[in-house]
Amino acid sequence: MSGAVTAAFRSRERRRTTIGEGSAPRIALIAAAVLFLALFLGAPVVTVFLSAFSRGIGPYLGALRSDEAVAAIGLTLTTAGIVVPLNLVFGIAAAWAIARYDFPGKSVLLTLIDLPFSVSPVIAGLVFVLLFGARGWFGPWCSEHDIRVVFAVPGVVLATTFVTFPLVAREVLAVMQAQGSDEEEAALTLGASGWQILLRITLPKVKWGVLYGVILCNARAMGEFGAVSVVSGHIRGETNTMPLHIEILYNEYDFVGAFAVASLLALLAFGTLVVKKAVEWAALARPARVNISLPAAPAAVGERSAAR
Repeated sequence: MSGAVTAAFRSRERRRTTIGEGSAPRIALIAAAVLFLALFLGAPVVTVFLSAFSRGIGPYLGALRSDEAVAAIGLTLTTAGIVVPLNLVFGIAAAWAIARYDFPGKSVLLTLIDLPFSVSPVIAGLVFVLLFGARGWFGPWCSEHDIRVVFAVPGVVLATTFVTFPLVAREVLAVMQAQGSDEEEAALTLGASGWQILLRITLPKVKWGVLYGVILCNARAMGEFGAVSVVSGHIRGETNTMPLHIEILYNEYDFVGAFAVASLLALLAFGTLVVKKAVEWAALARPARVNISLPAAPAAVGERSAAR
């Protein structure tokens, strides 16, 4: 017993010595990280809000209540409301097909999913202009049928969908590959249909990955600038999203209006981060709650043996 106590004491002393010897480098690294975040993240955010309220609350609210600002906010929320469900359906379907089945062209599908990560958003927007513009491949057909894609809301939605569709698919795919397919195979052996397996087994297992991917997709959809800037045409009150509206106001030296809309976009980003952290904490807390009830079984077995 004394030997075990002595060993534990020595181990604790070694840990203290190691921590003490490494405290200076650790403090230096933490200080460097905090300083970097304060300079490159905290200072710009504080500047945005200080500039937005530099003339008081009246001009701030007036900038947000203008017709163009309201239209930009509405288009941003509408685009996110369309893009996120589309990417949710595509992401789950693509992740399920790649993680659970082998088929010709599987590697090509994976490459295509990762394509928006390697292609500049400006190039993606230009591709849609070349496809649906007046002189594009489908431009004459769209003109004959009075369908506007480029310089209209459909073009904004298409460009935003393109740059965001890998986010849900990649998050869900990683979770599916990590968890394996044993439960799905068992359910299939017992006669469950594909929809039953998807709705009752697969989706409950990957729900945290789905939520995380949706949050990332929504954040990217609201803040997308490059691809949307190319296909929108910068038509005020019609095709300007919040990032484009901020650029126009800033170029016109309306700094209060630009920073007011930027502050609202920053608040939406903060809200997204809060939801993201809540999802992460819930995902981490869920296994802990499951493990708490496990040790109760041996006592019941002992009681039954005593009763006999």
